[in-house]
Amino acid sequence: MPATSGGDGSRAICSASIGARLLSGPAPRRDGARSSARRRPAITDENPPIGLDPYVEYDEFDLPAYVGRTSFQKLTYLTDGEALRARRPDVAIIGAPFDDAVSNRPGARFGPRAIRAATDHAGSPNSLQLGIQPFEWLDVVDAGDAPIVPANLERGHAVIRRKVLEVAESGAIPIVLGGDHSITYPSASAVAQVQAPRRIGIVHFDAHPDTANTSWGVLASHGTPMRRLIESGAVEGRNFIQVGLHGYWPPPETIAWMQRNGLRSHYMTEIEDRGMQAVVTDAIAEALDGPEVIYLSVDIDVIDPGMAPGTGTPEPGGLLTRELLRAIRQVVGAVELVGMDVVEVAPAYDVSQVTAAAAHRCVMEALSAMAAKRRQGGIPARPSAR
Repeated sequence: MPATSGGDGSRAICSASIGARLLSGPAPRRDGARSSARRRPAITDENPPIGLDPYVEYDEFDLPAYVGRTSFQKLTYLTDGEALRARRPDVAIIGAPFDDAVSNRPGARFGPRAIRAATDHAGSPNSLQLGIQPFEWLDVVDAGDAPIVPANLERGHAVIRRKVLEVAESGAIPIVLGGDHSITYPSASAVAQVQAPRRIGIVHFDAHPDTANTSWGVLASHGTPMRRLIESGAVEGRNFIQVGLHGYWPPPETIAWMQRNGLRSHYMTEIEDRGMQAVVTDAIAEALDGPEVIYLSVDIDVIDPGMAPGTGTPEPGGLLTRELLRAIRQVVGAVELVGMDVVEVAPAYDVSQVTAAAAHRCVMEALSAMAAKRRQGGIPARPSAR
């Protein structure tokens, strides 16, 4: 007989089977569920009630984040394209563990795993900022990683594009965890292809514009993806909006190219003078000046390295973490989001997971804003079938 779930997500185990359960309990399936042939009896008068039996079996989704699988927020793994198309989730998380295109400190290939693990929440988290539990309103799955192999830049970008294309074609919004920023070129290109004939605008939070022509002759480095996107026609330069630029790169000739191609850039100096909310309001209007939908790209180095040290190219003088999180809520709450990436988390340089946690929160703020829009629009909740 199947076990009975308690109100706190737990399931009781027959006290007579405690010893057997401890020594030879059923191995979990890859999706985290347990074999129906080995389920435990329901709570009865003969079985201890929840709270008195020390050997209560809890659903993995409700356990602390450091226990069990490392999918994003312990959401269902759904890596097969056919299964994605059949389920049609609202959002699918994708890992792009790739950093073969970096120009400074490597290590962003470890970013997706660090971002997935950087949470202390169990079960369905509640956004205090927006007053909503996003997983009670959105069906979100973890679609796994693009099948990256090291030392093959061209192949890495190709499999990232194919993975994002597969997710976007299923109807889900892909949220890609990088990886270095070069992954935005294949990711946003795939989203633009699926969205056509609708046009995409891009809002890009970053310390650097990433619009170089080459990096020492390399066309597809993490310093060039935005130039490649614009040259390819995936997005028009006038609808590529950058927020938070600061530091000492790029050189004047690259800035001149940006101006000739109509890119609109909001520097930290403007944010300091006008405030983040006003700047983001302008950025949204500029990105939607023609396009119907938005792709959001977040380089974690837009945050000041005092709060996000775990990145390959830190730039002092950046945003506060709370400014970025509020900006993401503002953007996603105002637009139709069709894709997103969070990149350049390099956990080897992190301190106490603060950078990975900030990246994790970027995704959670986007999900919460999407859920709040669904609620505000009177669209029924669509909770995950976990």
